[in-house]
Amino acid sequence: MTGNGRSAQDITRVSTGLPGLDDVLDGLRIGDNVVWRVTDLNDYRRFVTPFIESAASAGRRIIYLRFGQHPPLVSAKTNIHIENVDALGGFEAFTGRVWRLIEEHGRGAFYVCDCLSDLLNAWATDVMVGNFFRVVCPFLFELDTVAWFALYPDRHSRTTLDRIRQTTQVMVDVHRLGDDVQIQPIKALCRQSPTMFLPHRECNGRFVPVTDSSDATRLQAGLEVAQLNRQPLLDYWDRLFLQVADALEAGDGDQSADILDRVLSVLISRDPRMLALAKRYLSLESLLAIRTRMIGSGYIGGKATGMLIARSILLANQPDVWQQNLEPHDSSYLGSDAYYAFLVHNGLWPAIMRQRSADGYLSEAAQLRQNILAGTFPPEILAELERLLDHYGQYPILVRSSSLQEDGFGNAFAGKYDSVFLVNQGAPELRLAELEDAIRQVYASTMSEDALVYRQQRGLDQKEEPMALLIQRVNGRFHGRYYLPDAAGVGVSRNTFAWDTDMNPAAGMVRLVMGLGTRAVDRIEGDHACVMALDYPGRQPFRNQDENYRFSQHLLDVLDLREGDLSTRPLSLLTEEVADLPLSHLAEIDRTASRRAEELGLPGKVWRLTFKPLVSNSQFVSRLSNLLQTLESGYQHPVDVEFTLHLNNNGEPTFNLVQCRPLATIGETVAADIPAEIPGQQLLFRTSGNFMGGNINLCIQRVIKVNAAVYSRLSVSQRYEVARFVGEQVRNSKDKTMLIGPGRWGTSSPELGVPVRFADIAGVAVLVEVAEMEGDMVPDLSYGSHFFQDLVETGIAYVALFPNGRHCDYQPERLTGKDAPIPQATPEQAVQLFDVHTNPLQLTGDVVSQRLVCYFSS
Repeated sequence: MTGNGRSAQDITRVSTGLPGLDDVLDGLRIGDNVVWRVTDLNDYRRFVTPFIESAASAGRRIIYLRFGQHPPLVSAKTNIHIENVDALGGFEAFTGRVWRLIEEHGRGAFYVCDCLSDLLNAWATDVMVGNFFRVVCPFLFELDTVAWFALYPDRHSRTTLDRIRQTTQVMVDVHRLGDDVQIQPIKALCRQSPTMFLPHRECNGRFVPVTDSSDATRLQAGLEVAQLNRQPLLDYWDRLFLQVADALEAGDGDQSADILDRVLSVLISRDPRMLALAKRYLSLESLLAIRTRMIGSGYIGGKATGMLIARSILLANQPDVWQQNLEPHDSSYLGSDAYYAFLVHNGLWPAIMRQRSADGYLSEAAQLRQNILAGTFPPEILAELERLLDHYGQYPILVRSSSLQEDGFGNAFAGKYDSVFLVNQGAPELRLAELEDAIRQVYASTMSEDALVYRQQRGLDQKEEPMALLIQRVNGRFHGRYYLPDAAGVGVSRNTFAWDTDMNPAAGMVRLVMGLGTRAVDRIEGDHACVMALDYPGRQPFRNQDENYRFSQHLLDVLDLREGDLSTRPLSLLTEEVADLPLSHLAEIDRTASRRAEELGLPGKVWRLTFKPLVSNSQFVSRLSNLLQTLESGYQHPVDVEFTLHLNNNGEPTFNLVQCRPLATIGETVAADIPAEIPGQQLLFRTSGNFMGGNINLCIQRVIKVNAAVYSRLSVSQRYEVARFVGEQVRNSKDKTMLIGPGRWGTSSPELGVPVRFADIAGVAVLVEVAEMEGDMVPDLSYGSHFFQDLVETGIAYVALFPNGRHCDYQPERLTGKDAPIPQATPEQAVQLFDVHTNPLQLTGDVVSQRLVCYFSS
């Protein structure tokens, strides 16, 4: 806020309380922020006391912001309000609290603040002290306040000191050499005199300028000698990691344990369970390794933390297996402080405060998102991003969200924030611009409605959630114009979607694809990942081989280096363009289809991605089982992992573990009894297998059903209208609701189901997908996808119904209620509403027998 907008004309003067100091500074002005740089806090206290007494005698309202660890500067008196603000909650919580206090006290209040340097003890990051000042100083100026601050200059970097100087209106150094104390104004906006910025020595209540250069030089020489043993002006963060290196060199166990705790609490997490894991598996050496790959300071976020802890668990507990079979990671981290620095640099803090209010939580988000996308980066961050790209060369990279609360116990934030692939091709300046765009996109995704609703529903909307970034080299190979890994997958150590009574949920499960793992994580449009129970990897939930081929993966996600983006390519076309794909290790030849193609004069064999060669001819299943069980044992909780595979010439895989988080499960409840006999007129549906959530015991009061016959006749835009209408109905109801629809809920392809967002249906109790419309809309057994992760976390039961199957009985005609006739198809007529309060539906599922029934209770 250099050159704040006040004119140099005579503005309301304010006394410092010391007439001699008023003479030096030509008094204070309304709007002044005054920063005292001291080596002894008593020197600040000495000037604070007369300032408060003068302000109180003038009838001013004085607020003391108390946040330091030092003794209080001010005692409660008439006209003095003491506001205690906890800095340990983090930068956003602290800065937001101070912002709102300034709002509450309004115009004309005077402020005295504790020593800013004490914030380092809470945040361990010097840059955020500067950012705090850059946020509150302009706000105080706008409200015609006068505010006093102090800091110890030798505890801050030159960058932070310069930013505070640029932002404040008045800055005064206090030099102390024994009993010789001098003040030297460094900045006094819109004030000037021939001697104002000279050192001044107090003499009988006056401050006399030191006009003798010899006197001034002797004082400066003495100060420099006194400071020889002090550390240079390093960022507090850098000094913290110098202490890590010293502890390692000294080999002092007690010192190492203390510094480990300190670093973990400011680099890794605030969650006690994650901190306990990190303390067990992350060493001082590994923390130093993180620091060498880090841009900025602050937390590396939950996604990065989970990946690093998981790798350490594997290498510590199964070194004989994973030293050879776990790929080294090549990750970098953009610390959470960089996110806040970006917001402050772009003047977005007032907008952040409006968005954090109850009224603005959703309404302010869209504009804030646009402002983030238009933002620029602080120069020091840009320089580091250039060096980052030098490290990765022209390998593709992935910019991933890694927020503070992401991938923790109970809060996965699965799919809520963006991740962006970059092909990383072209001139350095072009690659840097694309990296900046990717970072802005991930930052802006913090303001997406899905993310905000998720946080609100889980009581996290007022908790600090800074966005760190995990930047990774994409594991894979160049295949001409394309780049892709051999295979990728999502693995879960507990299979709560066991579709066969023989399957042991504790054996785990995998969702496997060829190419980029996006198709393993996201619900696939018109395509299917390969889902395997690890105890029966060859057993698929299909009736025959033709169905197995039909519901296999036909499309691959790849990076197209020529077009510069993520691309989806049919396997059949990719095999024609690329000769060295590892199909023999992942796929089978469909001999019938190959003969048919040959008869039609089409080149090549027809491959089907069943992954049977990988299962039969390699140690993939045993290694993945080992990985999942080792991680579950280390976490002492079921886990969910993402990985890529790199196959050698014999098809043996090594794993690149890119993500690990605690698996969110509904949990086991007391098993409900399924009635032996249910009269036909009471039964809505019955199924064996194909439901998720363990034991289920729900009383349903309302049913929202999408009529497949009507839905099939709607246009694409009308189908989106159906999704919107369903969302409105769900949000406007507090009843326990069952949602029934054709095909897949949450697909982005309306021809495959209803394209709702999770935020639209987050309030339902159970979600039912029905195979309807002549088989075109088929439930997607996509456990491990982001949509399903949401269902599991939120406690939404899931059921897939196959009415033509041998183990399914579905009687939708048992429902009666608001059901419009169908003279013509409209979005509203596609949605049927059934109020069953007077005769509730009972949904009961038993995970052991894999039986589930839904029936009217009377």
